[in-house]
Amino acid sequence: MKYIVLFFLLNLTFCLGQDASKNIEAILDTIWETEQTPIRQRDAAMKRYGDQSEAYKKYQELYRKNHVVNEQKVRLLLDTYGWPSKEIAGERGNLTICNVLQHADNAVREKYLPMMQQAVKDKKLEARFLVRAVDRIATEKGELQLYGGQMKYYAETKSFNVWPVHDPANIDKRRAAIGLEPIAIFLKRRFDFDWNLEEQRKRTAKFIQQQKNKN
Repeated sequence: MKYIVLFFLLNLTFCLGQDASKNIEAILDTIWETEQTPIRQRDAAMKRYGDQSEAYKKYQELYRKNHVVNEQKVRLLLDTYGWPSKEIAGERGNLTICNVLQHADNAVREKYLPMMQQAVKDKKLEARFLVRAVDRIATEKGELQLYGGQMKYYAETKSFNVWPVHDPANIDKRRAAIGLEPIAIFLKRRFDFDWNLEEQRKRTAKFIQQQKNKN
């Protein structure tokens, strides 16, 4: 894999010496396709044959292998040149970078979180991508999320629900402060899920009590 990454670095350096905007966009398009195509194939196989099928396992393994390489490429790009502008990355480029980081380990997400925050301030990145990372980091650490972007399947109720949120009554203020729509609108549009403030207050209180009991 190190030879693949080395070749990528040499190619990237050459690209920046040529037409950076077109070439980095092309590189990110390649990462997008090798990341997303096996995901689509895997999900289609799961719907048709189930998650124990050979077809599902084949595409999941292909995705895993591709992701290892893609993550190294994205990290190398960010470490070497910082967060690319929208003009250089293209409309889908930032989504590509964020998706790869979102599927990385939590330590990787935390490492690049300050860079993402600065990219939002510099208008290089939409706030919605930063929110995904912030909430994913929190949920992976077993903490309350801030913006309500992470859902979880709860086996006891056999249904999806929002991972408990910090101070649910003021979530829309936090979301508005970085230019996001109200949580009820987002959840209905994204997950067809109905936000109920009183329910979420109770779930947050229960979560906090459970954390206290653990400690």
